[in-house]
Amino acid sequence: MLLAAGEGSRFAGSLHKLRAPFRGRPLVCWAADAALGAQLAAVYVVLGAEDLSDLLPPEVTVVCNHDWERGQAWSLQAGVRTAERDGHAAVVVGVADQPLVGAEAWRRVAGTPGAVVTAVYGARRRPPVKLDASVWPLLPLDGDEGARQLMRRYPETVRQAPCPGDPTDIDTIEDLRHHNR
Repeated sequence: MLLAAGEGSRFAGSLHKLRAPFRGRPLVCWAADAALGAQLAAVYVVLGAEDLSDLLPPEVTVVCNHDWERGQAWSLQAGVRTAERDGHAAVVVGVADQPLVGAEAWRRVAGTPGAVVTAVYGARRRPPVKLDASVWPLLPLDGDEGARQLMRRYPETVRQAPCPGDPTDIDTIEDLRHHNR
């Protein structure tokens, strides 16, 4: 599940940040391709503030979060509800503004046993994060945190998966310029 519903308010460009070109392609395409490349059972992309469906491959399932203003937690809820309806027992959640996290990170997180599994790059915990259905009722309903809040409240449930890649977020035009080489 790829979270891509926010408005990108810190990005002061003329385009929505996920449409901004990063190394020759829109930013969102990098994360969508990595999720698809992991070859998991399904790939959901949660959209909200900006309709990015024209940029997404036909193999993804678009989940519309009409209440995206409620924060990342509500986007996570929208995706989890869809995954649950489709009969999935776990989701691997990533964010659309991390273009340098590749398919191998998604595969490693998905393949590591545990109720909550987070990718670790060096010593940094960052998405993607696997969430077993057993923890879905514990996820927050509102705010700009999803799995982080769960990991803080229930640290005993968290496993780590060492991953390759660079977990840098592209939040501002300066971030885009710095990493767009």
